[in-house]
Amino acid sequence: MVALAIFAGGCLSTSPAVAALKAIWGPGTRDGTSLFPTYQQLGVRIYEDALRWDSIAARRPRRPRNPNDPAYAWPSALTQDIAEANRHHMRVALELIGAPKWSNGRHSSRWAPRRPRDFADFAVAAARRYPGVHLWMIWGEPSRAHNFQPLTAATPFLRLNARQRTAPHLYARLLDAAYGALKRVGRANVIVGGMTDSAASISTPQWIENMRLPNGKPPRLDLYGHNPFSIRAPNLLNPPSPNQQIDFSDLARLDRLVDDNLGRPRNREPGLFLSEWTIPTAVDREFNFHVDPGVQAQWIADGLRVAGELTGDVYALGWIHLYDELPQSAGGLIEADGRKKPGYLAWQGG
Repeated sequence: MVALAIFAGGCLSTSPAVAALKAIWGPGTRDGTSLFPTYQQLGVRIYEDALRWDSIAARRPRRPRNPNDPAYAWPSALTQDIAEANRHHMRVALELIGAPKWSNGRHSSRWAPRRPRDFADFAVAAARRYPGVHLWMIWGEPSRAHNFQPLTAATPFLRLNARQRTAPHLYARLLDAAYGALKRVGRANVIVGGMTDSAASISTPQWIENMRLPNGKPPRLDLYGHNPFSIRAPNLLNPPSPNQQIDFSDLARLDRLVDDNLGRPRNREPGLFLSEWTIPTAVDREFNFHVDPGVQAQWIADGLRVAGELTGDVYALGWIHLYDELPQSAGGLIEADGRKKPGYLAWQGG
């Protein structure tokens, strides 16, 4: 049953020639065994993972654009995962997130760095460290207060005041700085910005409308990232979700919003990169709703159909959690004991 509640918490082409690519978030292994054969069986074309700047550069590098600077501690597991992704004919998308204390005034990692250039320098080092990676997501869910600071929450639909505009303005500067830096490393790099989700401290429409640089222009990006978590079956005929949540059924509306605010002439018309989606089948700590396993499978089929209807607008659709990891997460395609849910077959067959 559904709990009736709102959420608690080479060159890559971005042209609209093909249907959405299926993506999935790591990890790359479970209990020492590679998960990539399973990802391949599911039809995954993009492997997603995160690079935490605060962990990799806990002390300030002297040569911040050089990945071999001694201050950098790159995760060895990621190097192996990228190699595995290549062997299984998958692209890799990396999310750059988290600011080290030396960059943000000794705050926690969710606080934005004081100089966007420092973040851009890290992006350059990452691109040089992983030259085969060409998809870069800039900071996951920055419209949520627990992921990005300083941020002042806003009431949906209302115009943001000066204090509330601070967070999307800061994010716009980070995104634009990273865009320019990554494109200088290689024109094949594709930058995913925005990175909003359905339940945030500042709604997705408010965030998009206020992503502005000091000159009033929108930041540069190739694709707009969004996590369209939903408590209803995906259907483009559904009415708008409440409180500007922008769930899966709102994707056509989101595409128009992105085009109108972040598109021509600076960015043409960015497609959508749906980085995370999941549907819990039991009580967990991430969401305060869940559905029966059969409903999860039906919603997955519905979501894949919707993405197909938006061919040319949705570049990729990503799933998060292959396995349930109770009590933290129950949105996997496989039970914690290894039994495949009906949703596994739905995702595989889409």
